[in-house]
Amino acid sequence: MFIVMVAPECAPAAKVGGLADVVYGLSRELEIRGNHVEIILPKYAGMRYDQIWALHVDYEDLWVPWGGGVIHCSVWFGFVHGRKVFFIDPHSDEAFFDRGGYYGFEDDPQRFAFFSKAALEFMVKTGKRPEIIHTHDWQTAAVPVLLYEMYQQAGLDTQRVCHTIHNFKHQGVTEPEVLWQMGLGRPEHLLSVERLGDDFSAFTVNLMKGGIVYANFVTTVSPTHAWEARYTDVGWGLGHTLYVHQDKFGGVLNGVDYEVWNPAIDPHLPVSYDVDHVEDKYASKAALRRRQWLRDDFKPIVAYVGRLDSQKGVHLIRHAIFSSLDQGAQFVLLGSSPDPGVNADFWRLKHELNESPDCHLELGFDDHLAHLMYAGADIMIVPSLFEPCGLTQMIAMKYGTVPVVRATGGLADTVFDHDFSDRPMHERNGYVFHEPDPPGIDSALHRAIGLWQVYPEAFRELMLNAMRYDYSWNYPAQHYLNIYDLIRHK
Repeated sequence: MFIVMVAPECAPAAKVGGLADVVYGLSRELEIRGNHVEIILPKYAGMRYDQIWALHVDYEDLWVPWGGGVIHCSVWFGFVHGRKVFFIDPHSDEAFFDRGGYYGFEDDPQRFAFFSKAALEFMVKTGKRPEIIHTHDWQTAAVPVLLYEMYQQAGLDTQRVCHTIHNFKHQGVTEPEVLWQMGLGRPEHLLSVERLGDDFSAFTVNLMKGGIVYANFVTTVSPTHAWEARYTDVGWGLGHTLYVHQDKFGGVLNGVDYEVWNPAIDPHLPVSYDVDHVEDKYASKAALRRRQWLRDDFKPIVAYVGRLDSQKGVHLIRHAIFSSLDQGAQFVLLGSSPDPGVNADFWRLKHELNESPDCHLELGFDDHLAHLMYAGADIMIVPSLFEPCGLTQMIAMKYGTVPVVRATGGLADTVFDHDFSDRPMHERNGYVFHEPDPPGIDSALHRAIGLWQVYPEAFRELMLNAMRYDYSWNYPAQHYLNIYDLIRHK
């Protein structure tokens, strides 16, 4: 099958968040299964060019109609760790992608609407006829709209679109002028609430909504998050649209790249290990203690790795530090916050706990330390208020680090409570709490730390259960192939 991914990110060349990992990991797995996959990205000025091999101009003169005129683009080609990637490089006064960052600009909707149109124009002009076009988030949600309103008549008449939503909060809500810029006529037709018209703001375009309406199938990144998006405020106002299109909407759990996150081959660890040699994990625990200036004592290490923001349950992370110390555990943290107030609070906390031999807070990001923390910790907390998928808990399990998570989104789909799950004991792999408050996380932490302290053999079995789970791209890729087969035969 010939599949083209149209995306705003692809790891490691252009990465802001988990979307980049999905585009890379899913593409790689689809190729392993014998499919031909190409990726189309914007050519950002700030990309990691050291992660792109054999980069060269592949198509010199791509002229994209835009706003009553045309914009000249070059299309570059290069390999991103083996993935075949085309980069759209527009030459215009707007400098759409020649800026200091990826997102966060006032004209983001226009920038990515242009990219969506340029990707389709590139396919038409070069004779690319993929069976499936897989688009991602609001930035490429205009692709299915343009395909069915315009490019079907230009030769892309058999292509089918699968659209994946990674984050419902950002929807590409903008002025109707973007329709004219893209060359789409009939604004009264497209601005109806059945199509791109925003449900809460008259005469406003919602690009993500358009992607849902026009795509042949829509996914989000876990089954539970798909339910939450339809029935709770996690859908950020798109619940009704998802209800109308429920027959083509579902959740597919993301995978973890076990080429990167795997203690058996991880170069960041002092000693590699796997489920049959789990005792070698403790070399990483000792190394983590040395790195973080923790005393060498018979105590479990509780860890948090990730962003410090409201979505991640920052108040619960703060609470868990003191709760863990009170229960005789050690605590390590690696993360930073986009919120200056949260960052300042954790710097104060770092100074307050600086002399503790059982606690270390590392405010920032360090890839080597992240790997060492996944391997060296005994327990990993993920107390998110909402979590579309979450990779932290799945990575932790691969490293034999028991996750303590809140029951939301992908966390609920991957972690099954040691005490209260209805699954057989050998399928239970962590601890789960439901209420996003201190008593909730206290109950789960108390049970996890207590098992480590009182029943070490049972804790070891729980670790091994977690390590045996396969959260690679193997199963998600097959789900996507099933979806592709479904829509290309409709």
